[in-house]
Amino acid sequence: MPRSATVVLSDLALPARIGTYDSEDTVPEGHLLDLTLWIDPALVLVAGDGMAHVFDYDPLLAEVDRLARDGPYATQEWLMSRIARACAVHSPVLALDMTLRKYPARADSGTLGVSLHLDAAALDELR
Repeated sequence: MPRSATVVLSDLALPARIGTYDSEDTVPEGHLLDLTLWIDPALVLVAGDGMAHVFDYDPLLAEVDRLARDGPYATQEWLMSRIARACAVHSPVLALDMTLRKYPARADSGTLGVSLHLDAAALDELR
């Protein structure tokens, strides 16, 4: 039976300033990141308790926060590209799905975002 494991991050509010807006435009209140990282199942189905057995995602989260604060950004896509490259640095990451969305999209409702999927081959190209 094939096995897979993921690390899932949902609805992380990023301290990012993204976009340029005219006076009539809806300016987003915030940006949310969803990130799913495929990792080796051996890093989840472990033989013992301890950080030596698992993927330590805390350094990656710190880098994502640093990148978000590194703006301002003109586009969500550029921040996503930088986050994808930060994920690629971590060899346990085998593939990823990412969505970055802003809210509100119009007036006081909706979210608008961009999604990215990188399989193993695409992630290797970033490495």
